[in-house]
Amino acid sequence: MVKVTELIILHTTKFGENSIVIHTLSKEYGRRSFMVRGAGKKSVMTLFQPLSVLEAEIHESSISKLYTAKHLTSKHPLLGIRNNIYKNSMTMFMSEVLYRAVKDGAAEQGLFEWCEKDILLLDAIENDFSNFHIRFLLEFAIALGFSPESRDLQPFVGDHYPIVERFMKEPFAASMLIPLNGQTRNDIADEILRYIEFHTESALNVNSLKVLRELFA
Repeated sequence: MVKVTELIILHTTKFGENSIVIHTLSKEYGRRSFMVRGAGKKSVMTLFQPLSVLEAEIHESSISKLYTAKHLTSKHPLLGIRNNIYKNSMTMFMSEVLYRAVKDGAAEQGLFEWCEKDILLLDAIENDFSNFHIRFLLEFAIALGFSPESRDLQPFVGDHYPIVERFMKEPFAASMLIPLNGQTRNDIADEILRYIEFHTESALNVNSLKVLRELFA
């Protein structure tokens, strides 16, 4: 059976000489991995950068749980992200959080749509996006169904509670302008990750946060 679907790339794993496994989010399959054959060329691999949104044919198999993705094309060029090292680093962080926090096989309703909206928002913003990953983490918790209120986060964020409360209450544009130094921004991201770890009952170990620490110090 062949289905046409849209995929958000979270991670890739090399498979043999010329194939990869793509770990994705989609409306139809939720969090699922697919085989892509003949993807060893550098020109092809540019399709599979973190949080790329692709259209693909999925070839289902009756004998294997690892379906094959073919005829992949980019749905959004994301030039605002790909031409900006800071935004690219944010997509690395966001994709790693999604990859580690959403369990393989999970199908959270509305998660794909929310994620695509956030990707396009980051792509479109021209300035003042240093706080974007904090807002992303808070909205991600809501997308997972935790629906935290400010007081639910207090045990995790400690002295940063007043700042986090502002993020929870203020509109998106205003939250991007909350003045934070690099250390505070990084500490808050760590603290919200601990909240997500607590509710997903897993250690996320998000390595790409170190890159954001360096870029947004």
